[in-house]
Amino acid sequence: MNDKIYTVAIAGCGKRGKLYADQFAKNPRFKIVGLADPFKDAAVAASQLCGGAEIFDSSEAMLKATQPDIYSFCTPPSVRMPLIKLGVDNGVKLIAYEKPMAANFNEAMDIRELVNKAGVKTIQSHQRKYNVQFQEAKKIIDSGACGRINMVYAHCGGWFMHMATHLADYMRFFINDVDAEYVIGQVDGREKLTDNHPSPDYACAMVGFKGGIRGYMETGYLAPDVPEVDYWWRKVRVGVQGSDGFVEAYVGGGWRAVTKSTGAISSTEGTWDGDHEQAPYINDIARWLDGEIANHPCNGEGGYKDVEIAMAMLRSAIFRKKIDLPLGKIDKAELDYLNEIIPQESPEKSVWDFLKK
Repeated sequence: MNDKIYTVAIAGCGKRGKLYADQFAKNPRFKIVGLADPFKDAAVAASQLCGGAEIFDSSEAMLKATQPDIYSFCTPPSVRMPLIKLGVDNGVKLIAYEKPMAANFNEAMDIRELVNKAGVKTIQSHQRKYNVQFQEAKKIIDSGACGRINMVYAHCGGWFMHMATHLADYMRFFINDVDAEYVIGQVDGREKLTDNHPSPDYACAMVGFKGGIRGYMETGYLAPDVPEVDYWWRKVRVGVQGSDGFVEAYVGGGWRAVTKSTGAISSTEGTWDGDHEQAPYINDIARWLDGEIANHPCNGEGGYKDVEIAMAMLRSAIFRKKIDLPLGKIDKAELDYLNEIIPQESPEKSVWDFLKK
């Protein structure tokens, strides 16, 4: 068993940053050597979770002083490339950061090129698939009980920049990372375009995967309810249908299946917490750096595929046509296009009032 201890520096000490600090500190394979946040109180609170790690005024100062193995940053999607470049320039082995990989596909392509050229591993936080309900559903799918898979679907009420790459990632997880070939998408509403995760209020798409598998995604205020789950943010359903039955799992609940071989089976057991999803996500960082596993389940190449599907959804709405993959660069960011073409409307009330219920 490898007992090497990997050093970690964390930038951004808000809710997610504190979770990283707590979970890295709990794992004996890691030592946190630095924290940075423009809000000193946030950094102090994170430091208290991880044995009093040193606090720095900036990510650049932290990386130069500590030269960590792992650089983790927890920022909104508008801040990606400058922090990735800081990690690469300071010789880190792995960069762990929040989803999505980038806020536009032009930047995603640039990030991918930069880290691949430098040989730096990356992961994005699509860690929900570690939870027990996703693992149990995947076991049934992998057993062949559903027969030939012909459809995969995912939907949630959360808005696009928070959730679209999550949905794409879990769909790909359920169908063993089959590549997407094309996307047809549509969007509605501009209220969330000013959010710190700027998004259309609703986005939907049909995704054509290799082998004839059809994928369907919806995110936003018009997405179907998931009555099996009580809290709106956890109302995420992911499932597959095949020639012999179906399986689905809920982020905030359990799972269920009906197949020819199993009959109707289900469980209300479901996890959605740091110890069940963040802890194994972090432990697999050590295993990947050790060479024990060939790839981290949330590796950057997978994150690239996820953001490609998500941005193809927006491009389809923008250019009013089927979008073939792989994507190339376009003149400007997808969200800039949306800001120009989504009608300027002044609804009498917010389409997001349901969040207040």
